Amino acid sequence: MGSSGNGVVGGGGGNGVVDKGVDFAQYFCTYAFLYHQKEMLCDRVRMDAYYNAIFKNKHHFQGKTVLDVGTGSGILAIWSAQAGARKVYAVEATKMSEHARTLVKANNLQNVVEVIEGSMEEVVLPEKVDVIISEWMGYFLLRESMFDSVICARDRWLKPTGIMYPSHARIWVAPIRSGLVDKKENDYEEAMDDWRSFVNETKNYYGVDMSVLTKPFEEEQNKYYLQTSIWNNLHPHQVIGTAAVVKEIDCLTASVDDIRQFTSTFFSSVTFESRLCGFGGWFDVHFRGRVENPAQQEIELTTAPSIDNGTHWGQQVFLLQPSVQVSEGTDLNISFSMSRSKDYHRLMVVEFGCDIRHSSGTMLPPIKKSFYIE
Repeated sequence: MGSSGNGVVGGGGGNGVVDKGVDFAQYFCTYAFLYHQKEMLCDRVRMDAYYNAIFKNKHHFQGKTVLDVGTGSGILAIWSAQAGARKVYAVEATKMSEHARTLVKANNLQNVVEVIEGSMEEVVLPEKVDVIISEWMGYFLLRESMFDSVICARDRWLKPTGIMYPSHARIWVAPIRSGLVDKKENDYEEAMDDWRSFVNETKNYYGVDMSVLTKPFEEEQNKYYLQTSIWNNLHPHQVIGTAAVVKEIDCLTASVDDIRQFTSTFFSSVTFESRLCGFGGWFDVHFRGRVENPAQQEIELTTAPSIDNGTHWGQQVFLLQPSVQVSEGTDLNISFSMSRSKDYHRLMVVEFGCDIRHSSGTMLPPIKKSFYIE
């Protein structure tokens, strides 16, 4: 994944404009470092999916024009050229473009691949393209919102018969168990104990009563420890109920409004007795081509919990305090919503609601909680 957007797309519910300088500093600069590119290039699940998608569907690339949005190191642009593309435009917003240009030349593809440094929203190409390829996915798919730039590229530069790589994406949610729920609760209590000691010492030693700040400090710590989702590598055995798709995206037709804010309701049935400690979220993407020009071999990239095939994306974990004891057959009626942070449009706010019907028929107290993906 590289970077490509210009950061002026509005956040959900905000005034619509995010300062470009701030956006660049907080997001794009991360992708200007080779160590970050290396982390993604070492992700075998990610790499194999894109490699197979391209080389097992060469008919989409041979003799075609390709646009790589957020080219990063340039690897997808290079593969596209190796698969037979006539011309590849590789757009990158950061100085990583210089490394990509060097890599392209080292692989003798400078006559096919043109690396362009600039934001996708501002770059002007000399022609429309047959394929747009991009590794735009962030944590829980939409954190970072690079898909905005892909949509912009599609609307400006993709031919009416063009193909998106990937073509489809889905977000999944499932109930989970996790020991992290106890750890985070303990961390929060320790932080508050430490604050109370600090208040006492400041008053006794320095004569200043800081207790008036206890409530805002408590809110701050509560958000950090108990309301912020956690990146984690879940084991499949930690998933205690059926998973459900909460969002499907057709990359050929999706708009920014479709991903800025959305809601979903679904049922999940608990598959074995356990503690309901929260919810896990992940995504998958598919390379299917388009109806009129399908892939010869459809490829899937999934970030679902795995025993040994994890990705650098991992999963997002949303913890509930307190956890709830549930038995096999317990029904969960779950409402889910996700929207962009008003303060910073690349981050997300998630809300869960859950009605729990025990296998005996007893209704447990409903759950409702908001989380921040930061």
